[in-house]
Amino acid sequence: MNTDFLDTLRRISDSAGWTKLNHGIEKEALRISSYGYLSEKTHPVELGASLTHPMITTDFSEAQLEFVTRVHTNIDHSLQELDDLHRFVYGVLQNERLWPASMPCMLRGESSIPLGIHGESNLGRVKTIYRMGLAHRYGRFMQSISGLHYNFSVPDSMWKDLARLRGCTDNVEFRNTGYFALIRNFRRIAWLPIYLFGASPAVCGSFISTSDHGLEALDQETFYLPYATSLRMGPLGYQSSAQAKHYFSFNSMPAYTESMLAALLEPYPPYEEIGLKDANGDYKQLSTSLIQIEAEAYGTIRPKPKPHTGRRPIEALNVGGIDYVEVRCLDLNPFHPTGIEGVLARFLDALLMYAWLSPSPLDSPEIWDETQHNQLTVVTQGRHPETMLRRDGVEIPIRTWAMEILDDVENICRLLDKHHKSNAYGDAFKQQKSKVLNPSDTPSARILEKMKSEGLSYYRLIDKLANEHQAQYLNNPLSIERTVEFEVMSSESLRQAEVIESAYAEPMDEYMKTYMKIELNT
Repeated sequence: MNTDFLDTLRRISDSAGWTKLNHGIEKEALRISSYGYLSEKTHPVELGASLTHPMITTDFSEAQLEFVTRVHTNIDHSLQELDDLHRFVYGVLQNERLWPASMPCMLRGESSIPLGIHGESNLGRVKTIYRMGLAHRYGRFMQSISGLHYNFSVPDSMWKDLARLRGCTDNVEFRNTGYFALIRNFRRIAWLPIYLFGASPAVCGSFISTSDHGLEALDQETFYLPYATSLRMGPLGYQSSAQAKHYFSFNSMPAYTESMLAALLEPYPPYEEIGLKDANGDYKQLSTSLIQIEAEAYGTIRPKPKPHTGRRPIEALNVGGIDYVEVRCLDLNPFHPTGIEGVLARFLDALLMYAWLSPSPLDSPEIWDETQHNQLTVVTQGRHPETMLRRDGVEIPIRTWAMEILDDVENICRLLDKHHKSNAYGDAFKQQKSKVLNPSDTPSARILEKMKSEGLSYYRLIDKLANEHQAQYLNNPLSIERTVEFEVMSSESLRQAEVIESAYAEPMDEYMKTYMKIELNT
Protein backbone atom coordinates (compact mmCIF):
# COMPACT_ATOMS: atom_id res chain seq x y z
CA MET A 1 0.00 0.00 0.00
CA ASN A 2 1.37 3.41 -1.03
CA THR A 3 1.32 5.48 2.20
CA ASP A 4 2.21 8.78 0.48
CA PHE A 5 -0.63 8.24 -1.97
CA LEU A 6 -3.08 7.45 0.86
CA ASP A 7 -2.11 10.59 2.73
CA THR A 8 -2.67 12.78 -0.32
CA LEU A 9 -5.93 11.01 -1.07
CA ARG A 10 -7.19 11.47 2.49
CA ARG A 11 -6.40 15.19 2.49
CA ILE A 12 -8.14 15.83 -0.82
CA SER A 13 -11.01 13.38 -0.31
CA ASP A 14 -13.65 16.06 0.36
CA SER A 15 -12.99 17.97 -2.85
CA ALA A 16 -16.11 18.72 -4.87
CA GLY A 17 -14.15 17.99 -8.02
CA TRP A 18 -14.62 14.22 -7.74
CA THR A 19 -17.91 14.60 -9.63
CA LYS A 20 -16.48 17.07 -12.18
CA LEU A 21 -13.75 15.07 -13.92
CA ASN A 22 -13.68 15.93 -17.62
CA HIS A 23 -13.85 13.25 -20.30
CA GLY A 24 -14.01 13.09 -24.07
CA ILE A 25 -13.86 10.10 -26.41
CA GLU A 26 -12.38 9.74 -29.89
CA LYS A 27 -13.20 6.50 -31.67
CA GLU A 28 -11.97 5.29 -35.07
CA ALA A 29 -13.81 2.72 -37.16
CA LEU A 30 -13.46 1.40 -40.71
CA ARG A 31 -16.39 1.55 -43.08
CA ILE A 32 -16.78 -1.86 -44.72
CA SER A 33 -18.85 -3.16 -47.60
CA SER A 34 -21.56 -5.78 -47.26
CA TYR A 35 -18.89 -8.30 -48.36
CA GLY A 36 -16.57 -7.41 -45.50
CA TYR A 37 -13.90 -5.52 -47.42
CA LEU A 38 -12.82 -1.95 -46.82
CA SER A 39 -15.25 0.49 -48.43
CA GLU A 40 -14.22 2.03 -51.74
CA LYS A 41 -16.74 4.86 -51.40
CA THR A 42 -15.81 8.42 -50.46
CA HIS A 43 -16.85 9.96 -47.16
CA PRO A 44 -20.68 10.28 -47.30
CA VAL A 45 -21.71 13.89 -47.95
CA GLU A 46 -24.59 13.43 -45.49
CA LEU A 47 -21.96 13.22 -42.75
CA GLY A 48 -20.68 16.67 -43.64
CA ALA A 49 -17.15 17.76 -44.49
CA SER A 50 -14.37 15.79 -42.84
CA LEU A 51 -12.23 18.94 -42.79
CA THR A 52 -14.61 21.01 -40.66
CA HIS A 53 -17.11 18.74 -38.90
CA PRO A 54 -16.47 18.93 -35.14
CA MET A 55 -17.69 15.42 -34.32
CA ILE A 56 -17.52 13.22 -37.43
CA THR A 57 -14.35 13.21 -39.50
CA THR A 58 -11.92 10.73 -41.03
CA ASP A 59 -8.56 9.51 -39.82
CA PHE A 60 -5.85 8.05 -42.07
CA SER A 61 -8.14 6.54 -44.68
CA GLU A 62 -11.14 7.96 -46.48
CA ALA A 63 -12.93 4.83 -45.25
CA GLN A 64 -11.86 5.30 -41.61
CA LEU A 65 -14.43 7.30 -39.68
CA GLU A 66 -13.48 9.14 -36.50
CA PHE A 67 -16.12 10.04 -33.93
CA VAL A 68 -15.30 12.85 -31.49
CA THR A 69 -17.52 13.57 -28.50
CA ARG A 70 -17.65 16.89 -26.73
CA VAL A 71 -16.17 17.27 -23.26
CA HIS A 72 -18.50 16.05 -20.50
CA THR A 73 -18.22 15.81 -16.73
CA ASN A 74 -20.69 12.91 -16.75
CA ILE A 75 -19.37 9.65 -18.21
CA ASP A 76 -22.84 8.50 -19.20
CA HIS A 77 -23.32 11.68 -21.23
CA SER A 78 -20.07 11.00 -23.11
CA LEU A 79 -21.10 7.43 -23.84
CA GLN A 80 -24.60 8.47 -24.90
CA GLU A 81 -23.26 11.07 -27.28
CA LEU A 82 -20.94 8.50 -28.84
CA ASP A 83 -23.90 6.15 -29.19
CA ASP A 84 -25.99 8.91 -30.81
CA LEU A 85 -23.23 9.55 -33.32
CA HIS A 86 -23.25 5.88 -34.26
CA ARG A 87 -27.01 5.87 -34.70
CA PHE A 88 -26.83 8.92 -36.93
CA VAL A 89 -24.07 7.40 -39.06
CA TYR A 90 -25.92 4.10 -39.45
CA GLY A 91 -28.96 6.07 -40.60
CA VAL A 92 -26.80 7.49 -43.39
CA LEU A 93 -24.73 4.47 -44.46
CA GLN A 94 -26.22 2.41 -47.26
CA ASN A 95 -25.15 -1.24 -47.57
CA GLU A 96 -22.14 -0.49 -45.39
CA ARG A 97 -21.26 -1.33 -41.81
CA LEU A 98 -18.67 -0.32 -39.24
CA TRP A 99 -15.89 -2.77 -38.45
CA PRO A 100 -16.04 -3.10 -34.62
CA ALA A 101 -12.47 -4.27 -33.94
CA SER A 102 -9.10 -2.54 -33.86
CA MET A 103 -7.26 -4.87 -36.24
CA PRO A 104 -8.73 -4.39 -39.71
CA CYS A 105 -11.13 -6.28 -41.93
CA MET A 106 -10.14 -8.16 -45.08
CA LEU A 107 -7.77 -6.07 -47.17
CA ARG A 108 -6.88 -6.37 -50.84
CA GLY A 109 -3.36 -5.01 -50.51
CA GLU A 110 -2.07 -1.55 -49.67
CA SER A 111 -3.58 0.03 -52.77
CA SER A 112 -7.06 -0.83 -51.48
CA ILE A 113 -6.62 1.59 -48.53
CA PRO A 114 -7.36 5.11 -49.82
CA LEU A 115 -5.90 8.19 -48.14
CA GLY A 116 -8.30 10.61 -46.47
CA ILE A 117 -9.43 13.37 -48.81
CA HIS A 118 -9.98 16.79 -47.25
CA GLY A 119 -10.53 19.01 -50.28
CA GLU A 120 -8.32 21.26 -52.37
CA SER A 121 -7.68 24.02 -49.85
CA ASN A 122 -4.13 24.33 -48.58
CA LEU A 123 -5.18 23.02 -45.18
CA GLY A 124 -7.00 20.07 -46.75
CA ARG A 125 -3.99 19.27 -48.93
CA VAL A 126 -1.66 19.39 -45.90
CA LYS A 127 -3.83 16.82 -44.12
CA THR A 128 -3.61 14.48 -47.10
CA ILE A 129 0.16 15.04 -47.49
CA TYR A 130 0.61 14.14 -43.82
CA ARG A 131 -1.25 10.88 -44.40
CA MET A 132 0.80 10.22 -47.51
CA GLY A 133 3.91 10.62 -45.37
CA LEU A 134 2.55 8.10 -42.89
CA ALA A 135 1.93 5.67 -45.73
CA HIS A 136 5.51 6.03 -46.98
CA ARG A 137 6.96 5.63 -43.49
CA TYR A 138 4.86 2.84 -41.98
CA GLY A 139 2.73 1.39 -44.76
CA ARG A 140 -1.01 1.67 -45.22
CA PHE A 141 -1.74 -1.60 -43.43
CA MET A 142 -0.56 -0.21 -40.10
CA GLN A 143 -2.53 2.97 -40.62
CA SER A 144 -5.75 0.99 -41.17
CA ILE A 145 -5.71 -0.05 -37.50
CA SER A 146 -8.33 1.67 -35.34
CA GLY A 147 -8.47 2.51 -31.66
CA LEU A 148 -9.94 4.59 -28.88
CA HIS A 149 -8.49 7.79 -27.45
CA TYR A 150 -9.71 8.78 -24.00
CA ASN A 151 -9.28 12.45 -23.16
CA PHE A 152 -9.15 13.33 -19.47
CA SER A 153 -8.57 16.41 -17.35
CA VAL A 154 -8.77 17.36 -13.69
CA PRO A 155 -11.25 20.15 -12.81
CA ASP A 156 -10.09 23.54 -11.53
CA SER A 157 -11.43 22.92 -8.02
CA MET A 158 -9.18 19.88 -7.54
CA TRP A 159 -6.12 21.73 -8.82
CA LYS A 160 -6.79 24.47 -6.29
CA ASP A 161 -7.22 21.91 -3.50
CA LEU A 162 -3.98 20.14 -4.43
CA ALA A 163 -2.09 23.44 -4.63
CA ARG A 164 -3.24 24.39 -1.13
CA LEU A 165 -2.28 20.95 0.17
CA ARG A 166 1.23 21.28 -1.25
CA GLY A 167 1.68 24.93 -0.33
CA CYS A 168 1.94 26.00 -3.98
CA THR A 169 0.33 28.56 -6.22
CA ASP A 170 -2.20 27.10 -8.65
CA ASN A 171 -0.82 28.33 -11.96
CA VAL A 172 0.21 27.01 -15.38
CA GLU A 173 3.57 25.77 -14.12
CA PHE A 174 1.97 23.91 -11.20
CA ARG A 175 -0.53 22.23 -13.50
CA ASN A 176 2.12 21.32 -16.04
CA THR A 177 4.15 19.70 -13.25
CA GLY A 178 1.08 17.76 -12.10
CA TYR A 179 0.10 16.58 -15.54
CA PHE A 180 3.63 15.48 -16.39
CA ALA A 181 3.69 13.53 -13.10
CA LEU A 182 0.43 11.86 -14.14
CA ILE A 183 1.86 11.04 -17.57
CA ARG A 184 5.05 9.53 -16.13
CA ASN A 185 3.10 7.35 -13.71
CA PHE A 186 0.61 6.26 -16.35
CA ARG A 187 3.33 5.38 -18.85
CA ARG A 188 4.97 3.07 -16.30
CA ILE A 189 1.71 1.20 -15.69
CA ALA A 190 0.18 1.45 -19.18
CA TRP A 191 0.74 -2.29 -19.50
CA LEU A 192 -2.18 -2.73 -17.05
CA PRO A 193 -4.95 -1.18 -19.21
CA ILE A 194 -3.40 -2.97 -22.20
CA TYR A 195 -3.82 -6.24 -20.30
CA LEU A 196 -7.29 -5.40 -18.99
CA PHE A 197 -8.82 -3.97 -22.16
CA GLY A 198 -6.68 -5.35 -24.98
CA ALA A 199 -8.97 -6.93 -27.55
CA SER A 200 -6.71 -7.77 -30.48
CA PRO A 201 -5.05 -11.17 -29.86
CA ALA A 202 -5.50 -12.18 -33.52
CA VAL A 203 -5.49 -10.69 -37.01
CA CYS A 204 -7.02 -11.48 -40.37
CA GLY A 205 -4.57 -13.30 -42.64
CA SER A 206 -4.95 -10.56 -45.25
CA PHE A 207 -3.22 -8.15 -42.84
CA ILE A 208 -0.01 -10.19 -42.85
CA SER A 209 2.26 -9.18 -45.71
CA THR A 210 5.63 -10.54 -44.55
CA SER A 211 6.94 -13.88 -43.32
CA ASP A 212 8.71 -12.53 -40.22
CA HIS A 213 5.57 -11.49 -38.32
CA GLY A 214 6.23 -13.75 -35.32
CA LEU A 215 2.62 -14.96 -35.09
CA GLU A 216 1.17 -18.47 -35.19
CA ALA A 217 -1.42 -19.71 -37.68
CA LEU A 218 -4.70 -20.44 -35.90
CA ASP A 219 -6.62 -21.44 -39.01
CA GLN A 220 -6.45 -20.74 -42.73
CA GLU A 221 -7.66 -17.16 -42.23
CA THR A 222 -6.16 -16.18 -38.87
CA PHE A 223 -2.82 -15.49 -37.23
CA TYR A 224 -2.53 -15.02 -33.45
CA LEU A 225 -0.52 -15.50 -30.29
CA PRO A 226 -2.10 -17.72 -27.61
CA TYR A 227 -1.42 -15.31 -24.71
CA ALA A 228 -1.56 -12.02 -26.62
CA THR A 229 -3.67 -9.11 -25.39
CA SER A 230 -3.32 -6.27 -27.90
CA LEU A 231 -1.37 -6.89 -31.09
CA ARG A 232 -2.41 -3.35 -32.01
CA MET A 233 0.04 -2.07 -29.37
CA GLY A 234 2.92 -4.27 -30.52
CA PRO A 235 5.37 -4.36 -33.46
CA LEU A 236 2.62 -5.30 -35.95
CA GLY A 237 0.40 -2.53 -34.69
CA TYR A 238 0.33 1.21 -34.31
CA GLN A 239 3.96 1.51 -33.34
CA SER A 240 7.17 3.03 -34.68
CA SER A 241 10.46 1.21 -34.10
CA ALA A 242 12.29 4.44 -34.92
CA GLN A 243 10.34 6.40 -32.31
CA ALA A 244 10.82 3.64 -29.75
CA LYS A 245 14.54 4.48 -29.80
CA HIS A 246 13.93 8.21 -29.32
CA TYR A 247 13.62 9.26 -25.69
CA PHE A 248 10.76 11.70 -25.16
CA SER A 249 11.18 13.22 -21.69
CA PHE A 250 8.10 13.98 -19.60
CA ASN A 251 10.02 15.48 -16.67
CA SER A 252 9.10 19.11 -17.37
CA MET A 253 7.88 21.38 -20.13
CA PRO A 254 11.44 22.41 -21.14
CA ALA A 255 12.60 18.78 -21.17
CA TYR A 256 9.54 17.64 -23.14
CA THR A 257 9.93 20.52 -25.58
CA GLU A 258 13.61 19.78 -26.18
CA SER A 259 12.97 16.10 -26.87
CA MET A 260 9.97 16.91 -29.08
CA LEU A 261 11.88 19.51 -31.11
CA ALA A 262 14.67 17.01 -31.73
CA ALA A 263 12.10 14.66 -33.28
CA LEU A 264 10.39 17.46 -35.22
CA LEU A 265 13.40 19.29 -36.60
CA GLU A 266 16.36 16.94 -36.97
CA PRO A 267 16.50 15.10 -40.34
CA TYR A 268 16.09 11.33 -40.06
CA PRO A 269 18.13 9.52 -42.75
CA PRO A 270 15.58 6.79 -43.68
CA TYR A 271 12.91 9.45 -44.20
CA GLU A 272 15.34 11.66 -46.09
CA GLU A 273 15.66 8.77 -48.53
CA ILE A 274 11.90 8.94 -49.15
CA GLY A 275 12.34 12.56 -50.16
CA LEU A 276 10.19 15.60 -49.51
CA LYS A 277 8.78 15.81 -53.05
CA ASP A 278 8.45 13.53 -56.04
CA ALA A 279 9.79 14.16 -59.54
CA ASN A 280 6.74 16.29 -60.38
CA GLY A 281 7.28 18.58 -57.42
CA ASP A 282 4.36 17.15 -55.42
CA TYR A 283 4.86 16.66 -51.69
CA LYS A 284 5.41 13.10 -50.47
CA GLN A 285 5.49 14.04 -46.78
CA LEU A 286 5.49 17.16 -44.63
CA SER A 287 9.12 16.83 -43.55
CA THR A 288 12.02 14.38 -43.44
CA SER A 289 12.39 14.46 -39.65
CA LEU A 290 11.58 11.60 -37.25
CA ILE A 291 8.02 12.91 -36.94
CA GLN A 292 6.32 15.23 -39.43
CA ILE A 293 4.09 16.96 -36.87
CA GLU A 294 3.32 16.45 -33.18
CA ALA A 295 0.39 14.10 -33.92
CA GLU A 296 2.83 11.51 -35.24
CA ALA A 297 4.44 11.07 -31.82
CA TYR A 298 2.92 7.73 -30.85
CA GLY A 299 2.71 6.53 -27.27
CA THR A 300 0.33 5.33 -24.60
CA ILE A 301 -0.49 8.84 -23.35
CA ARG A 302 0.47 12.40 -24.29
CA PRO A 303 -0.09 16.00 -23.12
CA LYS A 304 -2.53 18.15 -25.08
CA PRO A 305 -3.03 21.94 -25.15
CA LYS A 306 -6.31 23.79 -25.43
CA PRO A 307 -7.74 23.08 -28.89
CA HIS A 308 -8.18 25.61 -31.69
CA THR A 309 -5.49 28.03 -30.54
CA GLY A 310 -4.17 28.60 -34.05
CA ARG A 311 -0.70 27.51 -32.87
CA ARG A 312 1.37 24.39 -33.36
CA PRO A 313 0.69 22.01 -30.43
CA ILE A 314 4.22 22.38 -29.02
CA GLU A 315 3.84 26.17 -29.18
CA ALA A 316 0.41 26.07 -27.52
CA LEU A 317 1.73 23.83 -24.74
CA ASN A 318 4.55 26.28 -24.01
CA VAL A 319 2.23 29.29 -24.03
CA GLY A 320 -0.92 27.98 -22.34
CA GLY A 321 0.23 24.79 -20.67
CA ILE A 322 -1.28 21.31 -20.64
CA ASP A 323 -5.08 21.37 -20.84
CA TYR A 324 -5.73 17.61 -20.76
CA VAL A 325 -4.12 14.25 -21.40
CA GLU A 326 -4.94 11.81 -24.19
CA VAL A 327 -4.83 8.08 -23.41
CA ARG A 328 -3.97 6.17 -26.60
CA CYS A 329 -3.51 2.52 -25.59
CA LEU A 330 -7.12 1.32 -25.81
CA ASP A 331 -8.44 -1.22 -28.30
CA LEU A 332 -11.98 -1.16 -29.59
CA ASN A 333 -14.15 -3.65 -27.72
CA PRO A 334 -15.77 -5.60 -30.60
CA PHE A 335 -18.47 -6.98 -28.31
CA HIS A 336 -19.86 -3.47 -27.75
CA PRO A 337 -21.51 -1.43 -30.56
CA THR A 338 -19.57 1.76 -29.78
CA GLY A 339 -16.34 -0.02 -28.87
CA ILE A 340 -16.32 1.19 -25.26
CA GLU A 341 -18.28 0.37 -22.12
CA GLY A 342 -18.93 2.44 -19.02
CA VAL A 343 -16.88 0.09 -16.84
CA LEU A 344 -13.77 0.92 -18.87
CA ALA A 345 -14.32 4.66 -18.59
CA ARG A 346 -14.96 4.52 -14.84
CA PHE A 347 -11.97 2.34 -14.11
CA LEU A 348 -9.77 4.49 -16.33
CA ASP A 349 -10.88 7.63 -14.47
CA ALA A 350 -9.82 5.97 -11.21
CA LEU A 351 -6.51 4.81 -12.67
CA LEU A 352 -5.75 8.30 -14.01
CA MET A 353 -6.57 9.86 -10.64
CA TYR A 354 -4.22 7.34 -9.03
CA ALA A 355 -1.50 8.37 -11.49
CA TRP A 356 -2.19 12.05 -10.72
CA LEU A 357 -2.07 11.78 -6.93
CA SER A 358 0.76 9.25 -6.51
CA PRO A 359 4.44 10.22 -6.11
CA SER A 360 6.01 10.27 -9.56
CA PRO A 361 9.76 9.64 -9.94
CA LEU A 362 11.41 11.39 -12.88
CA ASP A 363 11.83 9.36 -16.03
CA SER A 364 15.06 8.50 -17.81
CA PRO A 365 16.25 6.66 -20.92
CA GLU A 366 16.57 3.53 -18.76
CA ILE A 367 12.96 3.81 -17.56
CA TRP A 368 11.91 4.53 -21.16
CA ASP A 369 13.48 1.22 -22.25
CA GLU A 370 11.92 -0.63 -19.31
CA THR A 371 8.50 0.74 -20.17
CA GLN A 372 8.89 -0.38 -23.79
CA HIS A 373 9.92 -3.84 -22.61
CA ASN A 374 6.92 -4.22 -20.31
CA GLN A 375 4.51 -3.06 -22.99
CA LEU A 376 5.83 -5.58 -25.52
CA THR A 377 5.76 -8.36 -22.92
CA VAL A 378 2.11 -7.76 -22.06
CA VAL A 379 1.16 -7.32 -25.71
CA THR A 380 2.54 -10.73 -26.67
CA GLN A 381 2.17 -12.85 -23.52
CA GLY A 382 0.25 -10.83 -20.95
CA ARG A 383 -2.13 -13.68 -20.10
CA HIS A 384 0.59 -16.27 -19.58
CA PRO A 385 0.53 -17.34 -15.89
CA GLU A 386 4.31 -16.96 -15.50
CA THR A 387 4.70 -13.57 -17.20
CA MET A 388 7.29 -11.36 -15.51
CA LEU A 389 7.71 -7.59 -15.88
CA ARG A 390 10.57 -5.28 -14.91
CA ARG A 391 10.21 -2.62 -12.23
CA ASP A 392 13.24 -0.49 -11.47
CA GLY A 393 15.49 -3.15 -12.92
CA VAL A 394 13.98 -6.00 -10.88
CA GLU A 395 11.66 -8.67 -12.27
CA ILE A 396 8.20 -8.91 -10.74
CA PRO A 397 5.24 -11.20 -11.58
CA ILE A 398 2.58 -9.34 -13.54
CA ARG A 399 -0.17 -10.37 -11.12
CA THR A 400 1.79 -9.15 -8.07
CA TRP A 401 2.35 -5.71 -9.56
CA ALA A 402 -1.21 -5.48 -10.83
CA MET A 403 -2.67 -6.30 -7.42
CA GLU A 404 -0.46 -3.66 -5.77
CA ILE A 405 -1.84 -1.02 -8.15
CA LEU A 406 -5.40 -2.24 -7.69
CA ASP A 407 -5.12 -1.96 -3.90
CA ASP A 408 -4.62 1.81 -4.28
CA VAL A 409 -7.07 2.25 -7.17
CA GLU A 410 -9.80 0.64 -5.07
CA ASN A 411 -9.59 3.58 -2.66
CA ILE A 412 -10.14 5.98 -5.56
CA CYS A 413 -13.18 3.99 -6.69
CA ARG A 414 -14.66 4.15 -3.18
CA LEU A 415 -14.31 7.93 -3.14
CA LEU A 416 -15.81 8.28 -6.61
CA ASP A 417 -18.78 6.13 -5.56
CA LYS A 418 -19.17 8.17 -2.37
CA HIS A 419 -19.34 11.44 -4.26
CA HIS A 420 -21.54 10.06 -7.05
CA LYS A 421 -23.77 8.18 -4.58
CA SER A 422 -23.42 4.99 -6.62
CA ASN A 423 -21.70 1.61 -6.81
CA ALA A 424 -20.67 1.98 -10.45
CA TYR A 425 -16.97 2.57 -9.82
CA GLY A 426 -16.73 -0.26 -7.32
CA ASP A 427 -18.43 -2.59 -9.80
CA ALA A 428 -16.00 -1.51 -12.53
CA PHE A 429 -13.10 -2.17 -10.15
CA LYS A 430 -14.37 -5.67 -9.31
CA GLN A 431 -14.53 -6.57 -12.99
CA GLN A 432 -10.92 -5.52 -13.54
CA LYS A 433 -9.71 -7.35 -10.45
CA SER A 434 -11.44 -10.46 -11.76
CA LYS A 435 -9.48 -10.15 -15.01
CA VAL A 436 -6.20 -10.04 -13.09
CA LEU A 437 -7.11 -13.13 -11.09
CA ASN A 438 -8.72 -14.90 -14.06
CA PRO A 439 -7.10 -14.02 -17.41
CA SER A 440 -9.91 -15.87 -19.21
CA ASP A 441 -12.17 -12.91 -18.31
CA THR A 442 -10.15 -10.47 -20.43
CA PRO A 443 -11.55 -9.35 -23.81
CA SER A 444 -8.56 -10.89 -25.62
CA ALA A 445 -9.23 -14.30 -24.06
CA ARG A 446 -12.97 -14.00 -24.70
CA ILE A 447 -12.34 -13.34 -28.40
CA LEU A 448 -10.17 -16.43 -28.78
CA GLU A 449 -12.65 -18.53 -26.83
CA LYS A 450 -15.55 -17.25 -28.95
CA MET A 451 -13.65 -18.11 -32.13
CA LYS A 452 -12.99 -21.61 -30.81
CA SER A 453 -16.50 -22.34 -29.50
CA GLU A 454 -18.22 -21.09 -32.66
CA GLY A 455 -15.63 -22.43 -35.09
CA LEU A 456 -15.01 -19.00 -36.61
CA SER A 457 -11.88 -17.32 -37.88
CA TYR A 458 -10.98 -13.87 -36.56
CA TYR A 459 -12.45 -12.17 -39.61
CA ARG A 460 -15.69 -14.18 -39.52
CA LEU A 461 -16.27 -13.58 -35.81
CA ILE A 462 -15.77 -9.80 -36.11
CA ASP A 463 -17.89 -9.72 -39.28
CA LYS A 464 -20.68 -11.47 -37.38
CA LEU A 465 -20.46 -8.92 -34.57
CA ALA A 466 -20.54 -6.10 -37.17
CA ASN A 467 -23.82 -7.50 -38.49
CA GLU A 468 -25.26 -7.69 -34.98
CA HIS A 469 -24.32 -4.09 -34.19
CA GLN A 470 -25.74 -2.87 -37.49
CA ALA A 471 -29.05 -4.61 -36.81
CA GLN A 472 -29.17 -3.17 -33.30
CA TYR A 473 -28.75 0.39 -34.56
CA LEU A 474 -31.09 0.08 -37.52
CA ASN A 475 -33.79 -1.39 -35.27
CA ASN A 476 -33.36 1.45 -32.75
CA PRO A 477 -32.90 4.61 -34.85
CA LEU A 478 -31.94 8.01 -33.51
CA SER A 479 -34.73 10.35 -32.46
CA ILE A 480 -35.97 12.84 -35.04
CA GLU A 481 -34.88 15.80 -32.90
CA ARG A 482 -31.35 14.47 -32.47
CA THR A 483 -31.14 13.53 -36.15
CA VAL A 484 -32.04 17.07 -37.16
CA GLU A 485 -29.35 18.41 -34.81
CA PHE A 486 -26.69 16.28 -36.52
CA GLU A 487 -28.00 17.13 -39.99
CA VAL A 488 -27.66 20.84 -39.22
CA MET A 489 -24.12 20.20 -37.97
CA SER A 490 -23.25 18.38 -41.20
CA SER A 491 -24.71 21.16 -43.35
CA GLU A 492 -22.81 23.81 -41.43
CA SER A 493 -19.55 21.88 -41.84
CA LEU A 494 -20.11 21.73 -45.61
CA ARG A 495 -20.70 25.49 -45.65
CA GLN A 496 -17.53 26.12 -43.66
CA ALA A 497 -15.54 23.88 -46.00
CA GLU A 498 -16.85 25.83 -49.01
CA VAL A 499 -15.74 29.10 -47.40
CA ILE A 500 -12.24 27.68 -46.88
CA GLU A 501 -12.13 26.34 -50.43
CA SER A 502 -13.21 29.66 -51.96
CA ALA A 503 -10.83 31.82 -49.92
CA TYR A 504 -7.58 33.10 -51.40
CA ALA A 505 -4.94 30.39 -51.33
CA GLU A 506 -1.28 31.40 -51.26
CA PRO A 507 1.19 29.17 -53.14
CA MET A 508 1.50 25.78 -51.46
CA ASP A 509 5.22 26.14 -50.76
CA GLU A 510 4.61 29.41 -48.91
CA TYR A 511 1.70 27.92 -46.97
CA MET A 512 3.86 24.95 -45.97
CA LYS A 513 6.56 27.24 -44.60
CA THR A 514 4.01 28.95 -42.37
CA TYR A 515 2.26 25.72 -41.37
CA MET A 516 5.46 23.92 -40.38
CA LYS A 517 7.06 26.91 -38.62
CA ILE A 518 7.62 26.64 -34.87
CA GLU A 519 7.95 29.76 -32.73
CA LEU A 520 8.31 29.24 -29.00
CA ASN A 521 8.97 32.86 -28.00
CA THR A 522 5.59 34.33 -28.91
